[in-house]
Amino acid sequence: SIPATPSRWREKAVWRKENKSWLRYSQLVAMRMLDQMANEGLTQKALAERLGCSQQYVSKILKGQENLSIETICKIEEALAIELLSKELEVV
Repeated sequence: SIPATPSRWREKAVWRKENKSWLRYSQLVAMRMLDQMANEGLTQKALAERLGCSQQYVSKILKGQENLSIETICKIEEALAIELLSKELEVV
C-alpha cells in the first residue's frame, strides 16, 4: 500500500547536497561541542543556560544541521572555553 503522506526523503537529500559546504562545518562544530560537553559533564540544559538560549536550540545545534552565525559561534566558544574559528585572519 502507498503511504498517505509522500516521503520527503528526496527533498531532504537535495537540500543536504545543496548545503553540504556549510553543513560539514556545522557537523564539525557539533562534534567539538559534544566532546567538550562530555569532558565537563555538561548537559544541554546547562549549556543553554550558559549561552542564554533554549535547550531546544542547543539540541538543534548538536544535530549538526544548524547554519550558525559568527555571533553564535563566539558564544559557544566562550561558554565551552574552546576555539572553533581561528582568530587570525589574513587580509588578502
